[in-house]
Amino acid sequence: MKKFEEKTIHSERLYEGKVINLKVDDVTLPNGKQSKRELIEHPGAVAVIALTGEKKIIMVEQYRKALERSLVEIPAGKLEPGEAPEYTAMRELEEETGYSADKLEKVISFSTSPGFADEVVHVFFASGLHRAVNDAVTDDDEFVELLEVTVEEAQGMIDNERIFDAKTAYAVQWVKNYLSDKN
Repeated sequence: MKKFEEKTIHSERLYEGKVINLKVDDVTLPNGKQSKRELIEHPGAVAVIALTGEKKIIMVEQYRKALERSLVEIPAGKLEPGEAPEYTAMRELEEETGYSADKLEKVISFSTSPGFADEVVHVFFASGLHRAVNDAVTDDDEFVELLEVTVEEAQGMIDNERIFDAKTAYAVQWVKNYLSDKN
């Protein structure tokens, strides 16, 4: 048995969407009492830390409806059914930035909001960047602006909340450590 496991008694899917599904589970708690859990099912995502030869981080600025404002983020995207995270990472890098990478290394995977969602983000480091054959080709409903920023500029964006998501804040810290290890 898993420590503090909550056993599902009944599960009801309330919504099936393009990106997420919403369900409500009735569970038995470790103390025998019952409760409800509102849960979001997500197929998972990738995020790419792409660093140029000039030690600039490739980022994109885009509008995020959930927060009603634009954010600066590292390139990222949703896993498609049957798609390996490495493939998704390369695809998203090219689609959002117009860059391709010679090398892709797995950095970490983590849960974004385990209290209510099962989404896991797989973070990759892309090196040996070069312009892809095609320029950035975003989805029909995606509008992004490409940015190349230094670590110092990225830290300033965290401080003034232009960078406001966990994956990008993590990426900036990772690049700081990576570059300090190289010196």
